[in-house]
Amino acid sequence: MGRYILSGSASKTVAKDLSKQLGWPLVKTEIKRFPDNELYIRILDEIEDEDIVVVQNTYPDNNIIELLLLQDALSEAGANTITVVIPYFGYSRQDKKFNKGEPISARAIAEHISLHASKTIIIDPHKKHILDFFRIPAVSCTAVSEIAEYIKNKKNSNIDLVLAPDKGALERAQMASNIIDCEYDYMEKTRISDHIVEIKPKNLNVKKKKILIIDDIISTGGTMAKSIKELKRQGAEKIYVACTHGLFIGNAVEKLLSAGCDEIISTDTIHSKFSKVKIASCVAKILEEKLLD
Repeated sequence: MGRYILSGSASKTVAKDLSKQLGWPLVKTEIKRFPDNELYIRILDEIEDEDIVVVQNTYPDNNIIELLLLQDALSEAGANTITVVIPYFGYSRQDKKFNKGEPISARAIAEHISLHASKTIIIDPHKKHILDFFRIPAVSCTAVSEIAEYIKNKKNSNIDLVLAPDKGALERAQMASNIIDCEYDYMEKTRISDHIVEIKPKNLNVKKKKILIIDDIISTGGTMAKSIKELKRQGAEKIYVACTHGLFIGNAVEKLLSAGCDEIISTDTIHSKFSKVKIASCVAKILEEKLLD
């Protein structure tokens, strides 16, 4: 019985890195589109009774369909176990019912993934309780250590303070600060509506200091840009912005740079030119612990 990695279209880099680190071969697949744009998937290798790790984002929508079809194909081919690694779990924002008549989107996606899977690993889910939506064992791992090590080893970075954009992300900032060996704190944020966030000035000693702001997701960049402007107003020398999942929707990057950001750093959960940190190592540790029982 062997162990193999299967890459979805959205997570090829992570899958290749995992294959290299663990020494587990990549499964050959055929993925193409029918003339009407429906997805065709075929497993080309013989994987009956083998343990398979599928690596695929659930963002954007078409990647969810691809993951579900890959899982079904593996199940039909007789895989012994199917472990689903989701670098970025899409639809995680709707993790509860905010208004009457809404779906709990994160639960709906999790339940469908659970149909043909043995276990699931998610990197930095937006909320930890999302793991409870799966009907199979589900665990998370964080890329904070990898991000912090990147910053720590970066020439002339010398971070003085790690900040969370709000109190809810304080644990992330504390973890990074322990590795970098500096102080940590948070910005005071009040969400007025879905599109309006107020950043209240906080009496932080940031004058002439190098600051790292760290979060799980940067989407439109609006909240982060306001944090950067406020810190610059208070006299910060340099500001680095880091996240696990860099969506960078619309003109998000322009917002961050215009606000005074000196460097944007994200991981390769979603590939972009800012994907400077690889997350395969944190996933590999869990895979070894869970699959080598």
